[in-house]
Amino acid sequence: MKRILAFWVVVLLFSCNQEQPIVVSVDDLHNSIDQVTNIMIHDIFSPPVASRVYAYPNIAAYEIVALADDNYVSLANQARDLTPIPNPEDSEKVNYELAALIAHIDVSRRLIFSEEKITAYRDSLYSVWEAKNKSEFGNSKAYGLAVAEHITNWMKNDNYYQTRTMPKFSVQTDDPSRWQPTPPAYMDGIEPHWNKIRPFVIDSASQFKPTPPPPFSMEKGTDFYNEVKEVYDISMDITKKGDDSEEIAIAQFWDCNPYVSVTRGHLMFATKKISPGAHWIGITKIASKMTNSDFSKTVYAYTKTSIAIYDAFISCWDEKYRSNLIRPETLINEHIDENWKPVLQTPPFPEYTSGHSVVSGAAATALTEIFGDDFAFADDTEVAYGLPIRSFASFNQAADEAAISRMYGGIHYRTAVDIGVKQGRDLGKFVLDNLKMN
Repeated sequence: MKRILAFWVVVLLFSCNQEQPIVVSVDDLHNSIDQVTNIMIHDIFSPPVASRVYAYPNIAAYEIVALADDNYVSLANQARDLTPIPNPEDSEKVNYELAALIAHIDVSRRLIFSEEKITAYRDSLYSVWEAKNKSEFGNSKAYGLAVAEHITNWMKNDNYYQTRTMPKFSVQTDDPSRWQPTPPAYMDGIEPHWNKIRPFVIDSASQFKPTPPPPFSMEKGTDFYNEVKEVYDISMDITKKGDDSEEIAIAQFWDCNPYVSVTRGHLMFATKKISPGAHWIGITKIASKMTNSDFSKTVYAYTKTSIAIYDAFISCWDEKYRSNLIRPETLINEHIDENWKPVLQTPPFPEYTSGHSVVSGAAATALTEIFGDDFAFADDTEVAYGLPIRSFASFNQAADEAAISRMYGGIHYRTAVDIGVKQGRDLGKFVLDNLKMN
């Protein structure tokens, strides 16, 4: 009897010490992207820069997925200047999902400011994985970091670092049609050189150059004046309805201003929120979870959507600093009502076209291709920021609401909204037509 008992004790001890396969869940990917989003909110990244922070880590993870899964096609020789990632030394010893997640985390770490936050998160995962299976973790980590290095070297040549040393935007005070800094912070125009960033798919920043806005004129009856007056009239109408108005709810839901300046006496501070791109990345997460998408499809969805968003910002910012159009707040205060304030705080860059409209059109086009038309979903992305859930019958309906929210918020004219969402959809369709991923 004692021998039998001793035998089973040895078996039990041996089984406890055996290494077990590491299972990476799709929630691990969602959680890692959420970590990046939270760090970006803390660090205050502008919307264009935030799009870059999402895109490169997603591509790093996707390239590993595409290498291991025949359902997906590498972006090498498709995305501008991207060459094939290295092959692992021994493919049988690599957990590809684990390597993809490690590559995602490592590229993310190189793109944010608060590196210690993501490093602490990474190390907590590393300790769990290493304890479960040291050899599998070691091989997968080595490969994931090799791919991260490959993507980082590619990323370094996208002109981002060169734009950090380019001059600030010069405000033209002698032309009444040109953008002027707006209250309360009167910040400089952000990212005036973003059109010099290397795109992934579009031929150039100006490929989807929109039609110009109406000719500037503050004479009553002109098309431009009517657009200015329309913003004012809509604002006055919805503010009469009070804070419970549907239009104000829509404006606030899609605000997505990463840095809202708040003044209290002589003190100015910021309230932080997600960027427009982050909102659509959040919608990607919702759709992936609703469809029970596996790890590979979820990486694919994040990657395709973030690529569309990234190129959309390049296209939009190219037009913003070309047309350099003045914001409604400046003109309404000067010509109509000096005490008027928009529902939303005016962001610090020129008006035309509407960034949220362009990005929403592009993201909705990508998501519709991935998950289908008439994909109904409840958007809880803004719950963390004190806003209720809003429901949509499709991604395109959400994009249309995001676009019109800019008029309700008093920060864009109608043409910037209507042309902007078309610009985004046209660009999104081009990305889908020219990027073979499955």
